[in-house]
Amino acid sequence: MPDQTDLPFPSAERDPAQGGTPVPPPPPRRPARRRPWWARLLGRVLSPWIELSIEPRDLAEHLPGVEGEVCYVLEDYGLSNILILDRACQDAGLPAPLQALPGELLGRRSYLALSRRNVSTLGPLQQSLGRPPASKTHSASLATLLEAHRADPSLDVQLVPVSIFVGRAPDKNSGWFSVLFSENWALVGRFRRLLAIALNGRDTTVRFAQPISLRHILAEDLPPERTVRKISRVLRTHFRRIRAAVIGPDLSTRRLLVDRVLAAPAVKDAIADQARRDNSSLEDAWKKAYGYAYEIAADYSHPVVRSASFLLTFVWNRIYRGVLVHHLDRLKQAAPGHEVVYVPSHRSHMDYLLLSYLLYTRGIVPPHIVAGINLNLPVIGTLLRKGGAFFIRRSIRGSALYSAVLGEYVAQLVAGGYSIEYFVEGGRSRTGRLLPPKGGMIAMTVRAYLRQPTRPVLFQPVYIGYEKLMEGDSYLDELSGKPKEKESIWQLLSSIPKVLRSNYGQVVVNFGEPIHLGEALAERAPEWDGRPLPDDERPAWLSGMVDELAQRIQVNINRAADVNPVNLLALALLSTPKHAMSVADLTAQIALSKTLLAELPYSNRVTVTPHTPEQIIAHGEEIGMLTRTEHPLGDVLHVDGDTAVLLSYYRNNVLHLFTATGWLACCFQHNRRMSVDTVRRLGSTVYPFLQKELFIRWSEEEFVERLDATIDIFVREGLLDRSAEDPGVLIRAAGQSDEVFRLRALGHSLQQAFERYYITVSVLVKNGSGTLSSGQLESLCQLAAQRLSLLYAPAAPEFFDKTLFRGFIQKLRELGLVKLDENGKLAFDRELEGWARDAKFILGRELRHSIEKVSPEAARPDDEVMPED
Repeated sequence: MPDQTDLPFPSAERDPAQGGTPVPPPPPRRPARRRPWWARLLGRVLSPWIELSIEPRDLAEHLPGVEGEVCYVLEDYGLSNILILDRACQDAGLPAPLQALPGELLGRRSYLALSRRNVSTLGPLQQSLGRPPASKTHSASLATLLEAHRADPSLDVQLVPVSIFVGRAPDKNSGWFSVLFSENWALVGRFRRLLAIALNGRDTTVRFAQPISLRHILAEDLPPERTVRKISRVLRTHFRRIRAAVIGPDLSTRRLLVDRVLAAPAVKDAIADQARRDNSSLEDAWKKAYGYAYEIAADYSHPVVRSASFLLTFVWNRIYRGVLVHHLDRLKQAAPGHEVVYVPSHRSHMDYLLLSYLLYTRGIVPPHIVAGINLNLPVIGTLLRKGGAFFIRRSIRGSALYSAVLGEYVAQLVAGGYSIEYFVEGGRSRTGRLLPPKGGMIAMTVRAYLRQPTRPVLFQPVYIGYEKLMEGDSYLDELSGKPKEKESIWQLLSSIPKVLRSNYGQVVVNFGEPIHLGEALAERAPEWDGRPLPDDERPAWLSGMVDELAQRIQVNINRAADVNPVNLLALALLSTPKHAMSVADLTAQIALSKTLLAELPYSNRVTVTPHTPEQIIAHGEEIGMLTRTEHPLGDVLHVDGDTAVLLSYYRNNVLHLFTATGWLACCFQHNRRMSVDTVRRLGSTVYPFLQKELFIRWSEEEFVERLDATIDIFVREGLLDRSAEDPGVLIRAAGQSDEVFRLRALGHSLQQAFERYYITVSVLVKNGSGTLSSGQLESLCQLAAQRLSLLYAPAAPEFFDKTLFRGFIQKLRELGLVKLDENGKLAFDRELEGWARDAKFILGRELRHSIEKVSPEAARPDDEVMPED
């Protein structure tokens, strides 16, 4: 704890025995004036709520010379601070702060404050622009006192710094509400201060420092303005040291980082450019940058985080049957000494809270979280910001200043060792699949590391799996074609009672294989020698490496998937036309899926529910996913239409785990016999598209090996047989046996993916080479898929998702099956038509005919309607 003698100014008296010059005793103070009536009245109101601890205990020994003229110095102004100081001075027998100094230098008071709650924001502007102050950066009262001392040599007022703390850092037994309003580094408003006094006022500390003689300071003979600045700077340093000793260091990244961001050379240049573009002053451009920085920056608060942990413990226990965490110990082993960037899957708003809560309760500092500006709602936005969230706009194109401020803020976080969390998908998945990654935040992280490679960076993928989504109803509306509703505070508040009454099953959080940025750079950019790169340098390899990192993150998220009971129910029930199965069939199908997962593990980080098929069915009924219809020949389990749409979401969570089994089963949907070589060849042809769509970990060769292992299990389980004449030929049983039923159920999950692929090729071929642009092809494919779903069996909502068509078209271009001609149109040759002919092995003749029939042609300029005679 700092000593009371740490102020670098001479105190009011010196001991002649130590060689100092004796100071004559100060003149007697004028008779004390009676305290103002309002101070007496408010003091009585405040008295029951305040219990003071005055430090140091022996003021007579530690505060010599206070019998003279005294002016108290507070860190910031506030009526409650004045009343507490007045009470403390009465209790300690010190001169009252509410009586005038000689000549009423400060009016009818003898105190001053270094800052106010409406403190001007122009101070950091001067630091950022390196220009003279445009407004006062010190206390005008302090300047008045110094000027009075210059005018009157007999005047000697002593400054006594006073620190006031309403509630110190609470202990573990403190109530969460008290924790929320305990003392911290922020300048708070009147209402918050009132609550702090009501809750924590009985633990108020008033600490007096040694008095400082203004007469001795003037003896240094510095210029007036420099003297004021020096005293103000030293006093602020003193208050910061005392506050750090009492409540801990300032962890508010908003306060610490904003000034650094605005002082960075790249941001200064952007401010100057903005001023030139807007034909405005540097101060106006700086204010815009300052607004951006405060709009972005987190305001991390330990009291708020602790309070939130109390509240969330109640919420999790109320709405979930448990939160399981796997592989966190591996992160704890790998993380020390690294800047950790958490990159979880994003399927619910609960992702933000859940991950931070789990890390905090397990002794890991919660990360600073990138959140969309749409979540910066009244009250909720403030709480999220104090929990570590920083808000960014959906698009930063066209705003060089905003981009510079955001990039510098991220760079400061990385350089400062703050852990970060962001979602590379950019938004919540409405289909259950991982969305194509967006590399903006990854690029900022990599550039920040390249600029200052002092602390190694580790990307930590995290898979979060739900049995029941809180946003399920809104997703159902969006998947059915309704526009997304804008988030609002009223929408949130109205949903709370329903949420607290619901049972959302179990949540699983799996930590995936981490990705070390240093190792990725060594592989992708071996020419980089580890030396810092300037802000404006963009190596040629940077863009490609960011894209590769984004893909690896998504792949590693999927490598840590969890298979819960609802995933298995969805895989089975959605494979039937009416989404219904007998109890025996559903039990057998779930058992088969669990067997495949156990004997063909996707990775060592995938987790599977330990429940038996019977327990899984009972759990589905308990959480309202399944409906049982009793029948004399055996009960039937089914799901209604809306639930079936939501079940497609949970099926898609784990679709990548069944890619090999699904492909092999698809090969025998419309074929009784097929050679193993054909299965391998066609699998190698289609796998690149599945790999891109589902972020699968295997190479093409590994996928073929996976097919061989899957064939062995299918033969053992009786789903396929090897031909007696030729073991290289596989045969499916005839008729409608149980084995055929299970085989078709396994293949159904991938069937619609191949249908989308065939729609795309069919539309391309029908319109001809060099006719359609990529955008036109996407739109026509979406229309064809929607019409196919309306005319024939309804499909899952993602069946006509334009994003999936876009990814397939992009992969066609990457493989060279289609190319852009000089007009920006998609051109192709017979190789694509050959690829389309292979579809007959997978899709039935009737389905291929239906797709070709609904495939539209683009309108051509020469398609004119001839007028009738």
